[in-house]
Amino acid sequence: MSGDGVATLRIDKWLWHARLAKTRSLAARLCAAGAVELADRPVAKPNQAVRIGSRITVVQGRQRRRIEVLALGSRRGPAVEAQSLYRELAPPEPLARIPDDWVPLLADE
Repeated sequence: MSGDGVATLRIDKWLWHARLAKTRSLAARLCAAGAVELADRPVAKPNQAVRIGSRITVVQGRQRRRIEVLALGSRRGPAVEAQSLYRELAPPEPLARIPDDWVPLLADE
């Protein structure tokens, strides 16, 4: 919770709860790589606060998703529960020009 009494959650934890990242460490890597935006501003650190109503843009694989936070969640639950944490603001959009040698950030290591 932030100092002004509004409930918040770390963005890496929220991405993990919402099943937009497989693990918290991968969510943190997405933030560090510049693949996550909060209110149209790049997220550099995974400890940035997310609150209900926040708008997040996240790159997943070869598409960009724009979503609005509807709930913070308290655990990483089943997919149905995770999908109730957000709503899509627009259909996922494919990334523009992708180089042939491009490797997804979250590719199996």
